[in-house]
Amino acid sequence: MKYYIGIDLGGTNIVAAVVDENYNIITKASTKTNRPRPAEAIADDMAAMAIKAVKDANLAMEDIEWVGVGTPGIANSATGVIEYSNNLGFENTPMAKLIQKHIDKPVYIENDANAAAYGEFVAGAAKGAKNAVCITLGTGVGGGIISGGKIYSGSNFAGAEIGHTVIGIDGPQCSCGRKGCFEAYSSATGLIRMTKEKMDQCPDSIMHKISEERGGKVSARTSFDAMRQGDAPAKEVVDFYIKALACGITNTINIFQPDILCIGGGVCNEGDALLLPVKELVAKEVYTRNSPKNTEIVIAKLGNDAGLIGAAFLGACAK
Repeated sequence: MKYYIGIDLGGTNIVAAVVDENYNIITKASTKTNRPRPAEAIADDMAAMAIKAVKDANLAMEDIEWVGVGTPGIANSATGVIEYSNNLGFENTPMAKLIQKHIDKPVYIENDANAAAYGEFVAGAAKGAKNAVCITLGTGVGGGIISGGKIYSGSNFAGAEIGHTVIGIDGPQCSCGRKGCFEAYSSATGLIRMTKEKMDQCPDSIMHKISEERGGKVSARTSFDAMRQGDAPAKEVVDFYIKALACGITNTINIFQPDILCIGGGVCNEGDALLLPVKELVAKEVYTRNSPKNTEIVIAKLGNDAGLIGAAFLGACAK
């Protein structure tokens, strides 16, 4: 049996896992990222969590083939350098070399959304596809593209920023500096913003009652839960959110024509209430709507494990 280490470097947590050749996670170890702090200190903790995960699996480092890391930002997979990550405050950080000070193994670095997409490709909802796109609906809209079985990241390692394609000119301000980005509408953050705006407009909406029952919190679930109780303003929010999501997905399919497009993130817990109307709209709008074979749209399967599994197999992707 062969074993690999996958590390998910996040803004909040560092998680390391030992993954076997059958894509099973054997053990995990985690610690807080505690940003901002020097890259060297974060790399020390990444290595420490990897070593702990190996020990907890009753394995030795000699049993490990390589280490893979998924990180926010622009990760140069050719050099092992994180060229820029605004979330972590990294700029031209030689992360592979920093980890290799502690672990004498090959270290592969990749953008976290790309790593998660590769995880779904090798072991999740996109398994068996030749070309796939994975879109994650979280704080932003993350994207990962698999072309011919390999991660596509462009000539500058910053490809697949699907969330920063514009679907509404002069629309809501996006954190990237543009207006009307797919992310500004279809992220969980965008859904929450639109829910709050509708609540301000409609003081009698059931969404207020749901929010009060949850300690005053408005989440990505608020509008969906109120819609299910027959609340008309909530249905307007959900309908617009689904329309925007379907628009962004249609654009993505028109460009890449993948075998499978999978969507993940907490919003996808809505299941068929989200997926079925999205698929219906995309089927009407996609350029290849008259084709006998069209992209299959599915919900991602691996959840938070996608990034760990994808990172663990970056060495295979690089070959």
